[in-house]
Amino acid sequence: MELPFAEAWKIKMVEPIRKSTRAEREKWLEEAHNNIFMLKSEQVYIDLLTDSGTGAMSDRQWAALMMGDESYSGARSFFEFKDTVTRLTGFKNVIPTHQGRAAENVLFSYLVKQGNVVPGNAHFDTTKGHIESRKAFAIDVTTDEAKDTQLEAPFKGNVSLEKLEKVLKENQGNVPFMVLTVTNNTVGGQPVSMKNIRETSELCHKYGVPVVMDSARFAENAYFIKIREKGFENKTIKEIAKEMFSYVDCMTMSAKKDGLVNMGGFIATNKDDWYEGAKKFCIPFEGFLTYGGMNGRDMAALAVGLDENTEFDMLDTRIHQVQYLAKKLDEYGIPYQRPAGGHAIFVDADKVLTNVPKEEFPAQTLTCELYLESGVRACEIGYILADRDPVTRENRFGGLDFVRLCIPRRVYTNNHMDVIAASLKNVFDRRDSIKHGVRITWEAELMRHFTVQLERIK
Repeated sequence: MELPFAEAWKIKMVEPIRKSTRAEREKWLEEAHNNIFMLKSEQVYIDLLTDSGTGAMSDRQWAALMMGDESYSGARSFFEFKDTVTRLTGFKNVIPTHQGRAAENVLFSYLVKQGNVVPGNAHFDTTKGHIESRKAFAIDVTTDEAKDTQLEAPFKGNVSLEKLEKVLKENQGNVPFMVLTVTNNTVGGQPVSMKNIRETSELCHKYGVPVVMDSARFAENAYFIKIREKGFENKTIKEIAKEMFSYVDCMTMSAKKDGLVNMGGFIATNKDDWYEGAKKFCIPFEGFLTYGGMNGRDMAALAVGLDENTEFDMLDTRIHQVQYLAKKLDEYGIPYQRPAGGHAIFVDADKVLTNVPKEEFPAQTLTCELYLESGVRACEIGYILADRDPVTRENRFGGLDFVRLCIPRRVYTNNHMDVIAASLKNVFDRRDSIKHGVRITWEAELMRHFTVQLERIK
């Protein structure tokens, strides 16, 4: 008999969580202005808001934490962390930052000028925000396969080379770099193939444009290359990751994802001029070059986490749990971006709340309904997150409208996945009775979804 799948770790510590009543959740959500970011953590039963900094560290990471060197300059922990990054990526220049958006801020402060055009495969919120706040333009060049959520395709995060070349041709001399995001979060945690990484980089380099890899989930992307792309099935995750980075010029990293830590990020590159340019912004924005916004103990834990999460068994356990949730949703007929991504399930809200017009934000409405149902906090990755067009100030309704069920690493069991699926099924079963959504009563100019205030339309 073939043995069933089991996790590649065992539980050593637990944290109690509290169930709440429907009446309590109604009150709390109203006080939060129907923005789940504004809820207190104790008001949440199962938290799927993000996988960023919400994972559980290992015993080896906690041990490393205790050995952190907190020297302001030249800390041992920095050099241990730097050596790990260089070994895994091949990049010799490393600048630590306190998280991924800080890495973007430091690098983009040096590279992005007003009027620039920055193509990418569906820039995530902070990436687009850092570009548009500098009066530059983020242009999406993702493959059209990503638009069909029910299409089963192995690499829906890929760059469309035709779209990319059009942008490069039309904006020669005005493209400081291209952003290649792995995995592609905005379109459903979908991976990018090695072939596409290589061909994208070759095309950009043909036009003299460097490539920056947004690497928050690079290890998960390497996993999908191993199991889905011919020729990589016998390579290790570390070998695949090293090859991915070999094609690009620079990386930014939110280490709170595939680095398995609660806080941290970095820039890494072999371009000495970029390193020297970014250094000027690291010191005033983040801190000295050998800590850059991170504690020594966090850099020590990150060095271990990067090593742990570039091993197959760790990734296989994590992605199996996402696939387990996907199978439960399949049983209930709930549509999501197929195939299941690496860090989350992205429920297609437009296909669930068919009575709610796009102007009333179906994904945000479904996110609120899921929370009211059982205390499960998910996240809208859709029309609100897309922000307004910086020129016309109109809402951008052209993309996908998802509810992201984002699974923290090494935190929940499959019993929690069953609760999540059943909660969503209950909302799905009464979807026809949900006729109205929400309207915005207040919003920030950029990255509005974090602080937006909404009211439910009666």
